Amino acid sequence: MSSFTMNLPAEPTTSERIAETADLRPIPRIAIQAFCETPEVASVLERAAADRRMAKTHVKIHMGGIEAATDFYGSAPTPNLLFVESTKGRDAVLDAVDRLAGVCDPGTKVILIGTTNDVLLYRELLRRGVSDYMVVPFDLFDVIREIGEIYLDPSSGPIGKTIAFLGAKGGAGSSTIAHNVAFALSRQFEAEVVIGDMDLAWGTAGLDFNQDPPQGIADAVFSPDRVDDMFLDRILAKCADNLSLLAAPATLDRTYDFSEESFTGIVDVMRAGVPAIVLDVPHVWTAWVRRVLTLADEVVITSVPDLASLRNAKNIVDQLKLMRPNDQPPRLIINQVGVPKRPEIKADDFKKALGMDPVAIIPFEPHLFGSAANNGQMIAEVNGKSPVAEIFEEIARLVVGRTVARKVRKSAIAPLLSRFSIGRRKAG
Repeated sequence: MSSFTMNLPAEPTTSERIAETADLRPIPRIAIQAFCETPEVASVLERAAADRRMAKTHVKIHMGGIEAATDFYGSAPTPNLLFVESTKGRDAVLDAVDRLAGVCDPGTKVILIGTTNDVLLYRELLRRGVSDYMVVPFDLFDVIREIGEIYLDPSSGPIGKTIAFLGAKGGAGSSTIAHNVAFALSRQFEAEVVIGDMDLAWGTAGLDFNQDPPQGIADAVFSPDRVDDMFLDRILAKCADNLSLLAAPATLDRTYDFSEESFTGIVDVMRAGVPAIVLDVPHVWTAWVRRVLTLADEVVITSVPDLASLRNAKNIVDQLKLMRPNDQPPRLIINQVGVPKRPEIKADDFKKALGMDPVAIIPFEPHLFGSAANNGQMIAEVNGKSPVAEIFEEIARLVVGRTVARKVRKSAIAPLLSRFSIGRRKAG
């Protein structure tokens, strides 16, 4: 470890310093990890993580610096935000950053912590895509302000990626797939995931996660003027670590006729503060469904291997090409394949008609899916070693942009990280 020492300021005790931090805003639900070389920097980051403005974040702090981060992320997904510290000179730092870039996932923002106020280094780091360069000494409020400038700046764009799941026909299993993919996302990437159940009359997300929250998505849709990040906090129901639900009321005491923009506000609020949003869209064709599909970053169509699904999937794909001419095509999943004695249309026929390969073919497993549904569990909870659970993990990687799944292997520094990890993941 470097012999470099710092005199980092203690937490402010004067009214002047506290007044300077009055403009700091709460940080969204992002995953943050740090790899530090010096215990002083690690201590400041840990104190920042404990601040009330970081309550929604998931923070892990390790020792080892930028080299340890490069080794670790060779077999693990990178978080939304990564702090890495290096006490080396300019050339060595830039070489290390280049190696780190080879293992960073798209969308990860990196802040480098260094020891010298080097303008040339700063310019080279920005040219390489590093978000910012922090020079020691700094305090916890500087850390929170730095994160806020990245994620709370309106010009920086949305944080979250929105994935809309739609069934080609009723009963195709789109909701089940959406919920299991969301669960896989929350477990794999340790970032906050929110499921929005948009089928207000018949939605099953509450049943699938064994939840019956008093508030949910209807509160947001029927009170659009109240929707902001604080309101979202109140109506979210916690389903699992890193996974929350905007549940549908699933009642018939009122009709659910919505205008085209009815869901736009809540989707925008979620995208501004949640890394991954899974929208469970019902099998209907209305103005608001068209609008939601237009807003989504990814659209996943679930089909079953029959003629009606093939026809409907082609209609949806063709329409999405018109609605989203500058976006990539939707993803296709063929579900419930292999029902005994049922004639089925082959995946090759779907490919010829739609001009795309299915990203997943899910076998008919009535006992596995039935057990999960009746127990209010996900497939991975019923049988984590099931091939179907692995399929959901692969879909999760695909929809967030990690098209090549990394082989999970033991990192050479894993024992070291477990000994020196001083951070912790906090509940969102």
